[in-house]
Amino acid sequence: MVPRLGFETISKSFPGVNALTDVSFKVAPGEIHGLLGENGAGKSTLLRILSGVFRPTSGSVFVDGEAVTFRKPQDARVAGIAMIHQELQQVPHLSVAQNMFLGHAPTRLGGLFVSRSEQEKRAAEALSMIDRSIDVSAPISSLKVAQRQIVEIGRALLDKAKVIAMDEPTSSLTPSEFDRLAEVIANLSASGVSIIYVSHKMDEVFRICQRASVMRDGKLVGVVDMKTASEKQVIAMMVGRELMQETHNSFATDQIKLEARNLSSSTKIKNISFSLHKGEVLGIAGLVGSGRTELLRLIAGVDRLSAGSITIDGNVVSPRNPRDAIAAGIGLVPEERKREGIIPLRPVSLNMALASLPSFSAAGIISNHRLRASASDLLKRVNLRPFQLDRPIRLFSGGNQQKAIIARWLAAKSQILLFDEPTRGIDVGAKSEIYQLIETLASEGCSIIVVSSELPDVIRLSDRVLVMRDGRIAAELTGDQLTESTIVAHAIPGAIAGAKPGLIANPA
Repeated sequence: MVPRLGFETISKSFPGVNALTDVSFKVAPGEIHGLLGENGAGKSTLLRILSGVFRPTSGSVFVDGEAVTFRKPQDARVAGIAMIHQELQQVPHLSVAQNMFLGHAPTRLGGLFVSRSEQEKRAAEALSMIDRSIDVSAPISSLKVAQRQIVEIGRALLDKAKVIAMDEPTSSLTPSEFDRLAEVIANLSASGVSIIYVSHKMDEVFRICQRASVMRDGKLVGVVDMKTASEKQVIAMMVGRELMQETHNSFATDQIKLEARNLSSSTKIKNISFSLHKGEVLGIAGLVGSGRTELLRLIAGVDRLSAGSITIDGNVVSPRNPRDAIAAGIGLVPEERKREGIIPLRPVSLNMALASLPSFSAAGIISNHRLRASASDLLKRVNLRPFQLDRPIRLFSGGNQQKAIIARWLAAKSQILLFDEPTRGIDVGAKSEIYQLIETLASEGCSIIVVSSELPDVIRLSDRVLVMRDGRIAAELTGDQLTESTIVAHAIPGAIAGAKPGLIANPA
């Protein structure tokens, strides 16, 4: 059988950097082929070559056995290559059909006007092959993320795509939405469309991919059969080093650091009380929408208390804003890292200092020497890679951006750290490093709350787990009670028999 897609000794160099070195592998017609590796392994560069954004320094790309040269993305599209990005390339106020035809809308009257009827007819025909429920005349902004992903797949089918590359397509999807996307991908595969699937979620890759190419440091480490390989083997190929230990170490003491009493807010929180001990890692689990994020925002002063009190070291505090919370020793690592956690165009060193700028200033002027000295120490501690203090933070991987945010709270000397989905969208190596950082901080006496939808990770990290439901605490679990099925049973009453382990999110 002639491969649908082939990479032959692909190399790509930028000034001072070899991004890819002699990468070669093939994808069969209808194959769902994983592309795995840590951030910086070369996956994105390879996909940019495939989609016509970059040209390789050397090597060749083959489609159906024929060598192809893509000078621009349009060339790749004409050859049957479609790319679905993690951050969807859509215009919110336009309709589904208009988004599907961006850049090549059908026209009438000699090209003077767009043919709206033809546009909607052809869009509906493409979507009918994968999801008839989507209204092509509806604004794209009215659709759920999973439906918007399916619209992008429909757009690829309009162009009669032979190969669809999906870059982290499920980073914002719930498990049930992934189930639907997996069904669509399986149907595409059965029709002969080849899929290149990039994801940091190993459970997804093992579920839907037949084979996977594993990359590290710009090189192909190997191609594995997903039916016979183990997750541990694949991760070892990806990271080339030992990951975090599997056993939990507890550093919790009897000293109560923070006590919340009858917390309520105008958002979702209803009469919540709990305590957090010095050196403790307290996990919070629950469905998306259960109030997990809102609880952290309340403690961090982002949202206002409507009732209740927060006590730190025996003293009542009332954080009316983040500045009050920072002064009380509270630091928040937010869920929406890019939107709420960083200033993208500013250097990583300045982003690290945002919570403690007065300590780096004299007469209102920042001392660059003092800032760089502190940034050098703290960013080394969190193992920032690459170690470039003046580099804009947007140019770092998600995992390294997260490390810089953690360093921010080290600079502020915060003793209570709130982590909201700390490993969302980051690779397995960086995930391991961040969890090791959390344990190290706990061993040094920090008190930590972790919200995560990844149940194995919540269990692995936590001394206790609070399960939230409808803005309230439904259960407090410790010891032998810390199992996925028990957490799901409390998060979704009656769900224990049909619980799907691994993730907990909105099942709707």
